[in-house]
Amino acid sequence: MASLFIKDHEANALAEQLAQRRGMSKTAAVKMALTHELARDGQDRSIRPPVREVLERFWREHPLGEPTGLKADKAFYDSLNDEDED
Repeated sequence: MASLFIKDHEANALAEQLAQRRGMSKTAAVKMALTHELARDGQDRSIRPPVREVLERFWREHPLGEPTGLKADKAFYDSLNDEDED
């Protein structure tokens, strides 16, 4: 079995901190954290589809209207709010 050597000081410190909080070895803490994240990824994919799929479905179901040829400028938007030009 290959061993895991954490060279990154911050990652090592985080593993030690989690191990202390949970009262377990650093190896068990890393294993638990990785198992949790992998399970979370699996849940996310089964519950929520990727953003691209959501957007493409939305665009198919809600297509943009045809261009009207009308010009929407500052005066137009100001008129929507009853704002006078200064």
